[in-house]
This record gives sequence, structure tokens and C-alpha cells, in this order.
Amino acid sequence: MPLIASVSGIRGVFGDGLDPAVLTRYAAAFGAWVRQRRAGRGGSGGAESDPAGRPRVVVGRDGRITGDVCARIVTATLQAAGCDVVDVGLATTPSVAMGVLKHEADGAIILSASHNPAEWNALKLLDRTSEFLGPDEGAEVLALADEGVAAHTVGAYEIGTYETDDVLDYHVQKILDLPYVDPEAIAGRGFKVVVDGINSVGAFALPALLDALGVTDVEVLNADVTGRFAHNPEPLPAHIGQILDRVRESGADLGVIVDPDADRLAFVQDSGVFFGEELTQVVAADFLLAKQGGAVATNLSSSRAIEDVAARHGATVHRSPVGEIHVVRAMQANDAVIGGEGNGGVILPDLHYGRDALAGVALVLQHLAETGQSLSDVRAGLPDYAIAKHKVQLTDDMDADALLAALAERYAGGRVSTVDGVKVDLDEGWAHVRKSNTEPILRVYTEAGSPEAADALAERFKAEVLGEA
Repeated sequence: MPLIASVSGIRGVFGDGLDPAVLTRYAAAFGAWVRQRRAGRGGSGGAESDPAGRPRVVVGRDGRITGDVCARIVTATLQAAGCDVVDVGLATTPSVAMGVLKHEADGAIILSASHNPAEWNALKLLDRTSEFLGPDEGAEVLALADEGVAAHTVGAYEIGTYETDDVLDYHVQKILDLPYVDPEAIAGRGFKVVVDGINSVGAFALPALLDALGVTDVEVLNADVTGRFAHNPEPLPAHIGQILDRVRESGADLGVIVDPDADRLAFVQDSGVFFGEELTQVVAADFLLAKQGGAVATNLSSSRAIEDVAARHGATVHRSPVGEIHVVRAMQANDAVIGGEGNGGVILPDLHYGRDALAGVALVLQHLAETGQSLSDVRAGLPDYAIAKHKVQLTDDMDADALLAALAERYAGGRVSTVDGVKVDLDEGWAHVRKSNTEPILRVYTEAGSPEAADALAERFKAEVLGEA
């Protein structure tokens, strides 16, 4: 299995593309990168007031079985590259991002392959603002990796220190400090919530948040942090039958589903029906725009529902290429008050510029508490679109760029965007075909007025991209 180096990190199957040598090479390169960045900033207060001093790097991991091994390799390598390390251990990706802010660190490495299966792992790289590295910064790290580990190893008296911390309490407190989150109002609704922890960090992080928000009736499925995922970790309807059944049988008000590092969030309605990860950012935006107004940013593969809801509040939606950092850049360029992705990502700049399932849970519970609605009521008031998410497996003899170019040519003259793959807007819906940042596949996402129409549109575009239509 090839190693995938992209805007989403350095990712591969452990023992088959991702091995200790790879981890060492890229961790050393990142250590060198943060050293160079620190030295170039000069003293201006905070963690950067001593540019000649060692940079500080936060390291955290999700619950997958290779996480501990990978983290020990990475933390030791960063020390050898002259970085002081704050090891936050098992932690959600957004908690690690908050750890960067807490420790005024120069960056972070998160050991998580997000929604990929358990045999995968990855190095996800954050800068000193707690944001993912952009394409230019990522290219700098890749160039340093080509220089080899020895080029970035410091002398015996320059190696970095090592300490541990638990950043979850800090993360939760910052959510409670948001002016529009009221734990008393949430507690007053007496919610019963079922959580699918997928045997990873969400299994303890979400109950901690819910407890702090005053939700005392919480049932956690797949609560053992073993990294042996109870089902496919991507929060899609085909994978989550267990929690759908449990919400319905228990009479719970809602179910909460996260991926292994808890940056993606999906809900189950009180009736045991999947609310849909596509609608997570939509309902969060509906809540926040009613509070303070402003712009929204999301990616090209997200539902048109975000435009419909934004229009209720007179807000503008800005579209970006797929990838969290691209959405973040669009948010910053347009002063957006909230952003996200249709994969269940909610980005709340009042907290940090990163997808945050814990923040998303707090916003949605607050929305339900203030309106007195159930999640089924909320769904009934949202636009009724259906999204299909298909894929085309890439083989060694397939030229993905050529396939996409041919598809763009086929629809030349129509409403086509080639900013990120090929997106075609049609009267009956849209189709977006692009190379994945995380897997050797083409993603084929479509949206239409019904699930059947969306699937049919996806099948049509898969056939067209493969030259079968």
C-alpha cells in the first residue's frame, strides 16, 4: 500500500507503507520545520519570545492499536530533533489542537488516520495557530524529509524535554466558556443521549463533555478504547445499525456518532433515524447565524442545504476545495463565523480553526434546549436533499488526472468547477468527482431530490469517468 502525503497528512497502512523509518523521517522533518519557523519569527512574546530556544510540540493520538507505538517513536524523534514535547496521550484531534493553544506551542503532531480502518495510521500536522499545515507549509516539510533524519538530529546537549498533560478538561472548559453555550439550559431539557465511541477517544471525551453540559443520562456503545473498531469507522448509515437500533429501543432523545479521532460528527434522531453527517454543519450554522450573523464557509462537496439555511439569516456561503485547511482559509478570507464540511465537520473560530465534534455537540444541544424541539423536529424544518457518496478504486494503470480532465471536457460550457477535481452543477442536482486526500480512490459525491436520484446520478458519473457511458 503506498504512503499518501497530502494536505490531510502523512498516511498509510502500518507495516505496509507506514513504518518506523517513515515515522522517524517525517517527525524529524517536522521538528526541523518548527525550529526554522521559530528561529525566523524573532521575539514577540508568548512561546516565541525566545526564538533561539527549543520549540514546543504537542503530540496526541487516537485509540487505534498502533497509536502507542507510533507516539513513542514520534515523541523520541522530536526530542532528538531539538523539540520539547508535550505528550497529551489519548486525545481527540480537536483536543490536541486546543492543547497547542493551551501550551502556546509551535505545532503538533496527531497520530490518527481519522475515518480510515484500524490498520491505518497517520501523522497529522498542526502549526502554532493550531491549524493544519497548508499546501505550501506541507511542501516545506516534505522537502526537509527528503534530506533524511541525520540532517535534523541535534547534539547530545540540545535534545528536547518530555512532559505529559491531559488537555480534555481545558478543551471542555473552553466550550463551556462560549457565550452562547448555557449548561443550565441544556441540563433543564433532561436529555437522554446514546454515544457510539467506536472504541476510540470519543468513548471518554464525549461523556466528559456531556457531563459538563449537564446531561446525566448517557449510554456509551463501544466504550473500550482498544482501537479495535466495532464497525467501519466512517460514520455512514451502512455502518451504524447498532446505535440506530439502540436510540429507537431506549427512547433516547438523540444519538451521537464520531469517527476515531472525533473531529467528524453525525447524529441519530430521536426516532432512531440517521440525521445525516451532511446536516451537522447545517444545523450548527442555523443556530449560530441566528445568534450573531455573518458569513459561512464550506467545501465543494457539501450539501446545498447550507445555502438554503444561510439564506434564512441573510448570510453568504463561500465554497472551497475539499480539505479542512482549505475551508479554514476561506473562512479567514471572508471573516466567516462558522464553517465546516459535509463529512460532519464543524469549525468554530470562537474556539479554534479546526473540525470539532465536541463543539458541534454543544451547539446542537443548545439549539434543541432553546427551541424546545426534538432532532426530528429540526430535521423536518431543513431542506430535503439526498447525498450519495460513491467511490472509484484507482489501480496502477489508471491516470486519475486524465480521467478528470476528460470529464471536465465532457461538460465544458456547463456549470463546471475544476478548482478541486470536477464539480458539475445540474438542474436536478450536482456531482463532484475528485481524488481523495486520504485513499487511492476517486470520490464521487452527488446530491439530488431523493436517495434513488442521487445514487442514479452517482452511477452515471462513475460510468462517465471510466469511459463506460
